[in-house]
Amino acid sequence: MTSTLQAPPGDAGPPPSRPGRARQALALARNTWRGLTSMRTALILLFLLAVAALPGALLPQRTPSPNAVADYLVANPTLGPFFDDLGLFDVFATPWFAAIYLLLFVSLIGCLVPRSFEHVRGLRTEPVSTPRNLARLPHHAQGTADDDPDAVVDAARRRLRGWKVAVRSEPGGVRTLSAEKGALREVGNLVFHLSLVALLGGIAVGKLFGYEGQVIVMADGSEFCNSGIYAYDSFRPGLQVDGTGLDPFCLTVDDFRAAFRPDGQPDSFDATVRYQDTDAVERGDGAWRQHDLAVNAPLRVDGERVYLLGHGYAPRFTVTFPNGEQRVGLVQWRPVDQATLLSEGATKIDPPGVTDESQRRRSQLAITGLFAPTSSGGGLVTSVFPAPNDPEVAVDVLRGDLGLDSGRAQSIFEVDRGMVEQGRLVRVARENIKPGGEIALDDGTRVRFDGVENWVSLQVSHDPAQTAVLLAAIALLGGLTLSLTVRRRRFWVRASPALPSTTGGRTLVVLGGLARTDRAGYGEEFGRLAADLVPPRAGTGDGERGRARPDPAVPEDELDELHDSDVPEGPAPDRKDDDGR
Repeated sequence: MTSTLQAPPGDAGPPPSRPGRARQALALARNTWRGLTSMRTALILLFLLAVAALPGALLPQRTPSPNAVADYLVANPTLGPFFDDLGLFDVFATPWFAAIYLLLFVSLIGCLVPRSFEHVRGLRTEPVSTPRNLARLPHHAQGTADDDPDAVVDAARRRLRGWKVAVRSEPGGVRTLSAEKGALREVGNLVFHLSLVALLGGIAVGKLFGYEGQVIVMADGSEFCNSGIYAYDSFRPGLQVDGTGLDPFCLTVDDFRAAFRPDGQPDSFDATVRYQDTDAVERGDGAWRQHDLAVNAPLRVDGERVYLLGHGYAPRFTVTFPNGEQRVGLVQWRPVDQATLLSEGATKIDPPGVTDESQRRRSQLAITGLFAPTSSGGGLVTSVFPAPNDPEVAVDVLRGDLGLDSGRAQSIFEVDRGMVEQGRLVRVARENIKPGGEIALDDGTRVRFDGVENWVSLQVSHDPAQTAVLLAAIALLGGLTLSLTVRRRRFWVRASPALPSTTGGRTLVVLGGLARTDRAGYGEEFGRLAADLVPPRAGTGDGERGRARPDPAVPEDELDELHDSDVPEGPAPDRKDDDGR
């Protein structure tokens, strides 16, 4: 006798158990990781990275051209500060760009590592078994052969040399052959994505341990040495670079030549330099090597690359003081018009022989103004051509305290405007002069314009991962080429002993073909294989060999289902999961 106990009315029993917080957190982390490492997420992040990099191509960036950013801010007082707050003038150093970059990096690694192992397992797996009904495949043919099934399969194996082949036996003396080709397509796909990861990693290493510095050197035998950050006009170190471990090398600029087209466009820049590498500097033996430095043809020394970025002019002034002593001022002036190299600047000179500090500050000179390489010849000095065919300067001579001892940094291209506003720096002369011309000041001081010298702008770049980035880029292009040109396809042969009622041959041969990725173009190849393996008999035309086309009696939806039913896939390397991986 069995009794059943029933719960009292209104008692619903204990509440269903809920997973603990740890299990919920684990499930959330697992689902987040699966979503992050899906190919769909990687493609979205890659698209976002491309969109985020657009401002770096459309707007000036502080890293290569800070002057262009300053000009943009002046020309766009409304949009400029807004863009600056968003970091659009230094896109590749912003936190949001780094976040996209790192997420893409993690997503690609998490997606590609299991996919690579899966593809390696697929390469070791034999081709899938022959489907039951080859006539349902998009490409099929059949016919009879005089040879027995073993001979037919052996002939097919020889014809399919270069394919991955597996021969199997079925009941009733039936022999089958399964063949696959085009595994390099998936290899190329993986190489492309793995190379992209390596490329991103190389760029990250370069940002961490690389550096860039720019310096202006006079093209009159002046020397520059890579001994520390103080030797540069501007220096941008990597996150792990403090500027103390630079490879020492020295470079001397002996000459510079510029050629311009009739419309003023530059035709060629070429500088003659001499350099000492690290070993020569450490030995101190004075051995110099000569090199012609040109645009886009850097000097490579000790892992550094020295680029020729541009050039400009430095007017030479000789100041003769009332006591007969002279001072020569030769300082680079910066171009304000890149088309004509109209330049502005300030040449600052201390008076000689003045020991009294207050008197020295009252008698300092600054020669400021505009320099035109080829003057227009009018009252207003402007340049009409970038070559120094007819140089002229329009100068203001200022006398007083230049503020050089104030402790505040100031530009070499201009004077301290605060001193001018306070009346401590006063203009004493203004004139347009050509080479050989002089300006006489009220105290007997004479300022002579002697001519111009060339200066060159050099950039020293160090990137320890540049070789890895180059190899990754080459592998990326190679993998992309393979994935776009190689086609995955399969081919099957079933050779069965012919029935007694069958005439014309001893073996019934049925062929089937399937393009794994794209059917286009496989029909012709399948037709050639069918013609070689099941040639038509004399006098029968094409009647004993089926055409390489889909069977019209098979509905299209059944053809699509064939990939999952009649064709056993097994652990094929290029199967996709729900996320498209």
